[in-house]
Amino acid sequence: MKNNRIAVMASGKGTNLRVILQAIEQGTCPATVACVICNKEDAAALSIARQAGVPHVFFLNPKDYDNRKDFDEACAKVIQEAGCHWVVLAGYMRILSAEFIQNFPNRIVNIHPSLLPAFIGADAVGAALEHGVKVTGCTVHLVNEDLDGGPILAQTSVEVFDDDNWHTLHQRIQVEEHRLFPETIARLLTTDFTIDGRCIIW
Repeated sequence: MKNNRIAVMASGKGTNLRVILQAIEQGTCPATVACVICNKEDAAALSIARQAGVPHVFFLNPKDYDNRKDFDEACAKVIQEAGCHWVVLAGYMRILSAEFIQNFPNRIVNIHPSLLPAFIGADAVGAALEHGVKVTGCTVHLVNEDLDGGPILAQTSVEVFDDDNWHTLHQRIQVEEHRLFPETIARLLTTDFTIDGRCIIW
């Protein structure tokens, strides 16, 4: 049986954390959220985690550390002490240090609101609208040291309408994120995979 204990790192509203916890409660995702870390004190993800009874919930303030490496080292220590095998980035708005990534090789999972490799970075929704694409979507991928560049685990597409603005398009992408993310985490915990170059082979 694979280690199903996951740590979730979040910075904001915690909507992806919420749907992961709901999928676990409904029995469709065989994970245990053992640890939640937020880098913002007012992140709603903190209260969502506490209400769900997550045993290890932490606000770690980056300003308390000299640099990104030291902050990430503190996060890694918390995750390891909680016995977590997987790290799930659910709206986590900090770039991870190389040292952190090396602590969890091919065990960090992120969701990004575009069809990678298109539109990497912080405002993928705005970039899709600016470029006038007719289709965008979301991608679940492993995290490596390249920004939004890790091997792709799953993707789904979302049509872009002529009258879309940032909020309407983001809302429809989030609907797909909330379906795809728990599904993909469940698959990771129940299905072996290999990596051939950049390709995930289940």
